Amino acid sequence: MQRRFFLAAAAAAALVPRTALGAADTGVFERPEPAGSSNAPQRVYFHRPATWRASGRVVMVMHGVQRDADRYRDEWAPLAEQHGFLLVCPEFSNDKFPRSAWYNFGGLNQTHDPDMRAFAVPDRVFEEVRRRFGATAARYSLYGHSAGAQFVHRFALLAPSAAVDQAIAANAGWYTLPVFDQPFPYGLQGTSVTQDQVAAFLRRPLVLQLGDADVDPAHPSLRRNAAADRQGLHRFARGMHYMQTGQREAARRGIALAWRVVTVPGVAHDNAGMAKSAAALLFS
Repeated sequence: MQRRFFLAAAAAAALVPRTALGAADTGVFERPEPAGSSNAPQRVYFHRPATWRASGRVVMVMHGVQRDADRYRDEWAPLAEQHGFLLVCPEFSNDKFPRSAWYNFGGLNQTHDPDMRAFAVPDRVFEEVRRRFGATAARYSLYGHSAGAQFVHRFALLAPSAAVDQAIAANAGWYTLPVFDQPFPYGLQGTSVTQDQVAAFLRRPLVLQLGDADVDPAHPSLRRNAAADRQGLHRFARGMHYMQTGQREAARRGIALAWRVVTVPGVAHDNAGMAKSAAALLFS
């Protein structure tokens, strides 16, 4: 059944004409996607500047807890125009990817089949983008804000993709720490992750982008419980704690940590405020 789904998906994608070059284009398309709690198609919002060419960069943006990929597309579109990249924002709807377990956690504890997890989606979206727009780039850049940042840092640890050239996790609410003395999703206890995988993760470049005004301990979408609060009482503190944990774990293993923290002055929990800095990082 799985094989028939992918064959049908490939056939459907093959029927979609490539978007013509020569003019800016903003829109949305649907694609078959087996992952999630249903076989419903997935919407992908995009913006293609007139200056973008098939050999140009592709940036994928992961939305937050409101599952509002259209808003993220609109907030990032001026930056796509400025830097000339093809912007794609896949939507992980509440119907198809319900609750944080299916989106923020990538579906890791929802199914034993990696192809059915949300972690499998970005690479498949990228391949559809290559077909649809004729993109020739072999790799894409990945940015996530808030719940999207939770997805991105877990994706980099639990399902790393060779197709991702840069990854930015912005203003995550809390983290899966690269330690084995805390149960998943706060740590790796109970997962099949190995020490070698953690070491490889620590060596893999990752940008932790933190708004230095994202310090509201009562923010309505901030998880508050004993396990989360051990990481800090607000998002900025939790991001710094995550970096410190990475530094400690890398030092314990005698390896060089490839992560870095980039703070954005005066920005709280706001994707639009973080996006300009993120785009500059991607294109510096």
